[in-house]
Amino acid sequence: MKKYLLFDNDGVLVETEKWYYEANKKSLLEIDVELSFDVYMEIMARGGTAWEVAKKQGHKQHVIDEQRRRRDIYYREFISSQPIEIDGVVDVLEELSKEYSFGIVTTSRRVDFDLIHNEREIVKFMDFTLCVEEYPRSKPYADPYLAGMKKFNATHKECLVIEDSQRGLTAAVNAGIDCAVVQNAFTATHDFSKATYKIKKLQDLPKLLKSI
Repeated sequence: MKKYLLFDNDGVLVETEKWYYEANKKSLLEIDVELSFDVYMEIMARGGTAWEVAKKQGHKQHVIDEQRRRRDIYYREFISSQPIEIDGVVDVLEELSKEYSFGIVTTSRRVDFDLIHNEREIVKFMDFTLCVEEYPRSKPYADPYLAGMKKFNATHKECLVIEDSQRGLTAAVNAGIDCAVVQNAFTATHDFSKATYKIKKLQDLPKLLKSI
């Protein structure tokens, strides 16, 4: 029986992935590097970084470091000014909190995560939140979800991961935890063949949980 739900953040609880892409694209364009959506999707699926494209074109590390810093600024501007809400998230969490315990396991940096959630109600439902600084290796490695499972002192069978990306699904599979993938137009090209469950929207999660 499932008792603990481990949520990805970006694309599952808030719609931020588009803006991370746009921030990378804007920053790379400043050094004449074009980042196409298809290339970004391939990089994202396997857990790489957009800066691979700049390195392949011969840009030095100090230039990449500066543009990464600028990317971070652009991303914070986007998530502070653009609509990133996903309809129904708080309602689903409120409903499920009567029977399940929650944690967020994200590859976001803590500074960005806090900016996203400081004025939202999502984290109040969580027992904990884990950001990229708080485990050894990022998704698609198992470390993030193994850390989440350890926080709950739970078994694999007691946990369910909720994801929207191939990289996140791979992390769940590597951790040996069942994963429900939420359909997201941004990650539609990803390979979700290893998902335990698939749902069209987060509002379908309560029904899924009742059936397993």
